[in-house]
Amino acid sequence: MSKYEIIIYWSEEDKAYIAEVPELPGCAADGKTYQEALTNVEIIIQEWIETAKELKRPIPVPKGRLAYA
Repeated sequence: MSKYEIIIYWSEEDKAYIAEVPELPGCAADGKTYQEALTNVEIIIQEWIETAKELKRPIPVPKGRLAYA
């Protein structure tokens, strides 16, 4: 589990749960269920970090907020 803040909400327009990571620009995923969105965004966080490393871009330090799941 990542230490980044994850915001998960239901999107009526997309008919899916959306998981966003505010500290990592553009890092988001979706899922048919809350748990699927959370699982998917954890994968995307790792991919975001791997890509940032490859491109030698800075990786934000997690702010250490409380996790709500």
